[in-house]
Amino acid sequence: MKNKIKLKKCLIKVLIVGIILTIIMIVLNIYEYHTYTKNFNNKIGSILEVLQEEYPSISESEIIEILNSSDDKESEILTKYSLNLNDKSVIIKNQNIYPIFLTINSIIFLLEIISLIIIFISYTKNRDKEVLEISNYLEELNKRNYELNIDSISEDELSILKTEIYKTTIMLKEASLNSQEDKLNLKKSLEDISHQLKTPLTSILVILDNLIDDIDMDTETRNDFIRDIKREVMNINFLVQAILKLSKFDSNTINFIRKDAIVKDIINESIKNVSILCDLRNIKIDVKGNIDIKLKCDVKWEIEALTNIIKNSIEHSKDNERIEINYSENNVYIIIEIKDYGSGISKKDIKHIFERFYKSENSKEDSIGIGLALAKRIIEEDNGVILVTSDENGTKFIIKYFK
Repeated sequence: MKNKIKLKKCLIKVLIVGIILTIIMIVLNIYEYHTYTKNFNNKIGSILEVLQEEYPSISESEIIEILNSSDDKESEILTKYSLNLNDKSVIIKNQNIYPIFLTINSIIFLLEIISLIIIFISYTKNRDKEVLEISNYLEELNKRNYELNIDSISEDELSILKTEIYKTTIMLKEASLNSQEDKLNLKKSLEDISHQLKTPLTSILVILDNLIDDIDMDTETRNDFIRDIKREVMNINFLVQAILKLSKFDSNTINFIRKDAIVKDIINESIKNVSILCDLRNIKIDVKGNIDIKLKCDVKWEIEALTNIIKNSIEHSKDNERIEINYSENNVYIIIEIKDYGSGISKKDIKHIFERFYKSENSKEDSIGIGLALAKRIIEEDNGVILVTSDENGTKFIIKYFK
């Protein structure tokens, strides 16, 4: 990991303390040297004064020559006075101040060692404190407490680790919230599904009771009842199939196989799926656009999406009306517009039409309210968005597939 800030700060402190104490020791040693030299020179001066008084015949040049001589031969005269140059200084003053300088040097050295130990202990203590905090954070996470505040602006290893734990906390918190939301959505979906199934099942049971109770029922009435049962079973089948498709999207188990496809071919296949509805109500669908426009998508699922949207437009159109489908492209997206001339969607309903099982006030009784929700999920999977505008003159669905 990079930017070990705290370790760098600790090393800087060690370096600063070392430099300061080293400078103090150097200054002290210089002072000690000058003190010894001054004392020694003073004594030599005193000796020379006595020597000149007692032996005036000795010239200054001879004295200087003796003092500057490079002969380091130990003088035997000092031994007569029990003085050993290898043991102690012949100057008592120097001999007396030596322990003082030695003590001061030792104290400075000890201060340097103690300072380094204090810095190291402080650094270690801070690290241990952060490790304990991280341990406590992890313990709280294990207790499913995601309301943690991990503030850190440094970039050493532990701080980066704390940041990663914070990211994990946010992720787990979001996962927990999503899990709760999913449970609520599942509960609501099951309630909606049970409600949607309840009506056709009740109708089937009532019809079956009539068929069972009236053995002598005329053939025409019996056939009508059978057709009603078939219609309700088909509605249940459509509902189950739509729910299964949506559940695949929810569980991310759908593998989209994307390839380049002609947009007009997708639209034409979608129109074929609703051709019977168009024929029953004499609704004409006009398609306009460049035949060469291609869309990279999963063709099967996009046909499903457009079929549901066109089917919704047919259901809200008047008999003998028309539906217009226009498509084009630019450098940013491919756009498909599906326009009907029905009664329109109210402002209250328009913001809910892509919600599952939502039925607007103009929806037919047999409408399930799941087709547009499925269409929206499919379009979004293929990097698209769907918008809707509506007024009293009709409704327009606008689909944009971004390149």
